[in-house]
Amino acid sequence: MWVLLLVLLGAAWVFFVGAGLWVVCSHFFTVDIPAAISHPGRLRALHCLFQLLVTWGTIFEKLGICSVPRFVSFIHDLLPLKQDPDVVVKDLRFGTIPVKLYQPKMSSCTPRRGVLFFHGGGAIVGSLKTHHDICCRLSKESDSVVVAVGYRKAPKHRFPTPMRDCLVATVHFLRSLDLYGVDPARVVVCGDSAGGGMAAVMCQKLINRSDLPKIRAQILIYAVTQMMDFQLPSYQQNANIPLLSRNFAFHCLWYYMDIHPSWKSIIMKRAHLPVEVWEKYRKWLGSENIPERFKKRGYQEVPLVLHNEDAYLETNHTLDLMNSPLIAEDEVVSQLPEACIVSCENDPLRDDSLLYKKRLEDLGVPVTWHHMEDGFHGVLSMLGMFYFQFPCSTQILNVMVHFLKGL
Repeated sequence: MWVLLLVLLGAAWVFFVGAGLWVVCSHFFTVDIPAAISHPGRLRALHCLFQLLVTWGTIFEKLGICSVPRFVSFIHDLLPLKQDPDVVVKDLRFGTIPVKLYQPKMSSCTPRRGVLFFHGGGAIVGSLKTHHDICCRLSKESDSVVVAVGYRKAPKHRFPTPMRDCLVATVHFLRSLDLYGVDPARVVVCGDSAGGGMAAVMCQKLINRSDLPKIRAQILIYAVTQMMDFQLPSYQQNANIPLLSRNFAFHCLWYYMDIHPSWKSIIMKRAHLPVEVWEKYRKWLGSENIPERFKKRGYQEVPLVLHNEDAYLETNHTLDLMNSPLIAEDEVVSQLPEACIVSCENDPLRDDSLLYKKRLEDLGVPVTWHHMEDGFHGVLSMLGMFYFQFPCSTQILNVMVHFLKGL
């Protein structure tokens, strides 16, 4: 019995140590750390830890124990939540959807701003816990009521379930603003990464709802605004940057959109959509809409080729406006509320923000834009993580707070 136990412990030790050594060694051959990044050693350590979780999760997935996203989410959610004596936090449900309500403890004689927050994580990881510090500080520093939405995630709940959960929670909140002391004229939707895309979609979905208060503004932090083109300049330039490589972005796409991994090479060639589709949306999606200064680090346009019909049939839901709000018609985009957009230079999704910014501005929608030269995808999530917090994390929060105070 003892011998068997020792063998199992030894095997577990080899498993964990071996995976760790493999991750550290591969890191130096496969990862680019831009010179503009402050604390590069910190980012290297953070990336290795994340990749270690993904590696263990991949092994568990192949063994049929659990999926990679489920394992990563489980570990993320083990971190303890910090409490702030100045903020009251409540766990509620809007129907069946879990939410966290953040309210400044100090009473107010007038209704406060209301912020609906949708967390990032590619709709496969991230949770109410991972973004707790962000929402808590956002509520306290902007004196706003913040509601974080715990939408269901892939791979268990694929598109469109997460988006539907966000829409249900948004409508529920807009119908009960009095209950939470929120000014109906100052409701803002906000999100980072996939959550930023969800915030953009909520604005588009609700512009014609006369039975609900109008959304006052949208805050989009390195948001996903299209799932069609993975060959934009920012995808080429930042293909191997932590924490979102182009390869990991594909993994999120596979899980969330239920797209088979074998289509990756076709998508990379831009052969998953017909030429006429690319031509139709070129006026909004084309690289000529991106300022030249963002192409200086290198960019080579991938020419259009004859599409693969099977790939198109299986991937054309990337054209759904809930996945690609960037390609909504002018009559929709022109009615959207003002936006605060934050982009990061060292981020595959940088150009999603730049293209959406241009669409809004071209149609007269006011945009406040902040570009973080030393930023990378997911940096806001490092807020409050002690050693792993970056100066850029605080800068982005300050941008959000300043924008909210101006409404």
